[in-house]
Order: sequence, then structure tokens, then C-alpha cells
Amino acid sequence: MFNPTAEQMPKEALRKLQSKRLQQLVRRTYDHVAFYRERMQEKGLKPEDIRSMEDLAQLPFTTKTDFRDQYPFGMFAAPMREIARIHASSGTTGKPTVVGYTKRDLDVWAECAARSLGCGGATADSIVQVAYGYGLFTGGLGMHYGAEYMGAAVVPTSAGNTEKQIMLMKDFGATVLCCTPSYALQIAEVGMAMGVDMMSLPLKSGHFGAEPWTEAMRMRIEEMLPLKALDIYGLSEVAGPGVASECLVQNGLHVFEDHFYPEIIDPATGESLPDGEKGELVFTCLTKEGMPLIRYRTRDITMLLKEETCPCGRSSRRIARLMGRTDDMLIIRGVNVFPSQVEDVLVRIKGVHPQYVLVVDRQGNLDTMEIKVEVTESLFSDHVRGLEALRADIHHQIKTVLNVNAKITLVEAGSIERTLGKATRVQDLRRLN
Repeated sequence: MFNPTAEQMPKEALRKLQSKRLQQLVRRTYDHVAFYRERMQEKGLKPEDIRSMEDLAQLPFTTKTDFRDQYPFGMFAAPMREIARIHASSGTTGKPTVVGYTKRDLDVWAECAARSLGCGGATADSIVQVAYGYGLFTGGLGMHYGAEYMGAAVVPTSAGNTEKQIMLMKDFGATVLCCTPSYALQIAEVGMAMGVDMMSLPLKSGHFGAEPWTEAMRMRIEEMLPLKALDIYGLSEVAGPGVASECLVQNGLHVFEDHFYPEIIDPATGESLPDGEKGELVFTCLTKEGMPLIRYRTRDITMLLKEETCPCGRSSRRIARLMGRTDDMLIIRGVNVFPSQVEDVLVRIKGVHPQYVLVVDRQGNLDTMEIKVEVTESLFSDHVRGLEALRADIHHQIKTVLNVNAKITLVEAGSIERTLGKATRVQDLRRLN
């Protein structure tokens, strides 16, 4: 669904709307959320001090730790009788972050998710197969209600049961696939193993998110499935899928900034950075009622692209594809390493599957890194000399690009555990030693 009123809004009109919504947001949080009221009072701020978007930088940041300190409902600005749905993060690194939505919040989210699908050309005539997980995770329900909002037919398969996914994809004629990029690859692999001509499917677009992925993985997916692989962005604290999305031009993700205002800051100092400079992505949710959010530090690393109208016709700001996270960066003997950098090297090497695990450990006082990577069945069964040549090639390219001396372990195709949600790419054993 393309919403020209919002997605082609003149800059001056958009800024006026954002400023009005920011004033309303600040007043709501000050009156109904003790956490924000106390933070603003510490800065000597009152709601009337915030009059336009130029005043946003005066407001305090919000972090994931703040959510956990206010667990479960301390960040809510609406009474429970007005909360229509509750979502939460997985909580794998502590207490989950809990998010409440009013009925209006859900309507806004559905409309923004529909815009995401519209960025890929989906219409009311589309058949959308949603292979994200359903439940507390926002991916499945977010894309489901977005597709329904635009009038498309939804096939709510959720994640898993991959052979049945492929059967339904064929029989129902799905034209849009929504899942994690790693699961899209798994679908393609299983389909080929079943003898299905995956390139003959009527798929047109794939909307992939929930985990970082590289341009090289996009190319691999598009080689294995007959679709345009599009990056979408959402996070449980802000909203699920529907915060930003690539269009068919595939040059940055359009932020639906009438609802979600983006900033890029220096993660060390908190200072705002200009367009084109890499930093941490920060969002302010301008219209949320159930759980308003001011200057939330996402920990995702990206940049704001030059402000200009995209060839697709949308004038909204775009962010670059995510380059990693401040919290998944590994430091190996003083060298900063992001898993996405390793992936970008691996997927470009012939004979290598885009399935890998980084095992980080410590021997004595020195950090070590092992990269376990799958290779094709034909290559793995080939002469040992061929495997050694491949191992040496991977080692050389990792050393050249990342400046890390890693141990390379080649494993058989299918031996690295697949997940139905976010792929687990790192095993950091240093914390156990």
C-alpha cells in the first residue's frame, strides 16, 4: 500500500506535523509516565519547553536498561483497560522488554506494516505468506495485520515445518514471502533438496528482517528464490515490522517518519551526527499512546542517507542497511569485529553455504576466534587437497578484510543448527572462563 499523503509529504508540512506530535508526546509522557517526568525534571525541563523538533535534543535518551528497571508496565502511559495487546522481547539477556499497544496503536502499526509491503509492490491482489513466528515476537502478527490492512490474502504459516511451507507456497501461489533472511535461505535449500524448481514459483518480493544481513546474502537469496529481497526494520520496543522498509530500488530503508523520527548519534558521546556519518540509530515514537517512547537508543549501527526524493517517488528519510550493533561487536585482540563482516566475506566464496558460527574463546590471556562454516556437499566429499585450499582461501580473506587471524573449520552442509527465529551467529565462551 502506497500512502502518498504521508510518504510524499512536503518537508515543511512534515516538520510541522512532527513538531505538533512531539509536543503531544512530551505532554503525555510527562503526565502519565513517572520515569519520563523524573528524567525531564532532572534536566529542568517542562513540557512547554519543547515546542518543535529543534528542541528534541534537550530530551533524555531511553535505553533497554530503563525498560528492565520499569518491568513490567512502568513505561505504560495508558491504563490497562485501554491496552489492547502486549508484546515482549525474548529476554535472552535479562528481563524482557514489555510493550503495550492501544487499539489506535495497533491500527497505526498495521498501516505502517502495509506501507512496508507496498514498498515491495504488494497490493490487495497479493498472496502474502507470513513465515515469521507468531506470539510475543512482533514479526508474525505485524506483517499479518499489515497484509490484511491493505486487503491482501494472508497465509499465516508461522515459522517451521519447512516442507509444508514450500508445498503451500506452490499450491496457494504466494507472491510475497515474509520471514528472517536466514529462514528464507533454509526454505530455498529445503525446496531444492525436495526437487522443487524454486525459481518457477510466483514469488515477487521477500520482506526480510529481525536479524542483520548483508548485501552479499541478498544476492544469494535472489539467486535461489525468484524475488526481490527487501530489508525491513522494526524492533519490539518501537514497533514491530513497519518502522522502515526498502523499496524496489533497494537503496536504503524508507523511515515512516510521520510516526517514527530517526536520529543518528555518536554511541560514545551521544552527540548528533550529520547525514552520511555512521553511528547509533535513535528513534522517537511520535504517535504511540500505550507506551510512548522518547529518543530510544536502538544499539543498531547505520547512517541517514542524503535527504532527497527516491526514484520510487517517496520523499521520506532513508537509513542505510544496518552495519551491526553496538552490543554484538566482538573485540578480538584489540580488533573490532562484527558478525556481519564475516558473513559478507563468506557468502562471496564459491562452495561455501551462508551458514556459519563464530566461536570466541580465550587461551591464557589471548582471545581466539574460530569460524565454523558449511561447505557444499560435493566439495566436502572432494579430495582433501580441495578442502585445504578452500580453508586457506577463507583464512586469507578473513585476515585481509578483518585483520583477524581466525581458525577456519569446514563442516558438512546442514550440520550447523538452523533456527526458526533470529540466527545465532556467535558463541562467546570467554564469559565462561
